[in-house]
Amino acid sequence: MTTPVIVLPWPNATLSPNAKPHWAVKMKAVKQARKDGFNCAKEAYGICSLPFLGYEGKLHLWVDFYPPTKRDYDDDNLLGRIKGNRDGIADFLLINDSRFISHPMIREKVKGGCVKITITKGPHDV
Repeated sequence: MTTPVIVLPWPNATLSPNAKPHWAVKMKAVKQARKDGFNCAKEAYGICSLPFLGYEGKLHLWVDFYPPTKRDYDDDNLLGRIKGNRDGIADFLLINDSRFISHPMIREKVKGGCVKITITKGPHDV
């Protein structure tokens, strides 16, 4: 069985920890990111599939960032941008996002950019 891959749109720059948008603009972006996380996880796993139900351990998020430009990005800033997405994924999986351990990697540029997340029970399951 192949491990599902959650494919998210490139995160809005408003969600960057370094950004200083108006609070209402940021809240709208966070709400959309959470919704995107939920819907993209649902698409990847299927409407009735809860693969981690009953599993109490930590879950490893293998996060591959495919930026839209060749600009330099730092991984901790990018992780901050996808906090809302992570919350939406946790909502779909019916778990607390405190169980996630992130493993970020910045990959090659792709048109439009995207983020691909694979979730495993162990650090060597990918």
